[in-house]
Amino acid sequence: MAFSLLNRFRSQPDPRDALRPLYLALIAAAREPHWYLDGQVPDTNDGRFSMLTLMVSLALLRLEALGEDANAQTALLTELFVEDMEGQIREMGIGDVVVGKYIGKMMSVLGGQLGAYRDALAQDGDLALALTRNLYAGVDFDASALSHSEASVRARAAGLERRSLAHLIAGDIG
Repeated sequence: MAFSLLNRFRSQPDPRDALRPLYLALIAAAREPHWYLDGQVPDTNDGRFSMLTLMVSLALLRLEALGEDANAQTALLTELFVEDMEGQIREMGIGDVVVGKYIGKMMSVLGGQLGAYRDALAQDGDLALALTRNLYAGVDFDASALSHSEASVRARAAGLERRSLAHLIAGDIG
């Protein structure tokens, strides 16, 4: 009896911890300099957010393709994204009153980009258009930058496609 009472006061492991290597790998991929140099993605808060949502979208699409076995991981990865974005918002000095509103907008952006990239990476999809709308969002860029980003996104998506669930969880994103 006393043992079970003590167990109630012990903190339980966070199930999201298993997905942290994957999330950290996605952050690292989003920060790769080639996106900002060769790809001309704006090196701004918005540009870096767009890169992270792109990487998270690609991972979510791969988890989605893995089927029911990856449903829990899809939810946990999304929760890690929300947790990270909330921390970033607070670090920028945004107060508690509007944090939820910002998170709601960010989740809406992630959902929209997830759908756009799902369609764009489909057999007849237009990835260049999706990148123009989501990654570049009205900023000037060269055609060579778009070509670089499109090739890099396709390579990342192909790398993810070759990864098993266990490899993804371990942060091996190709």
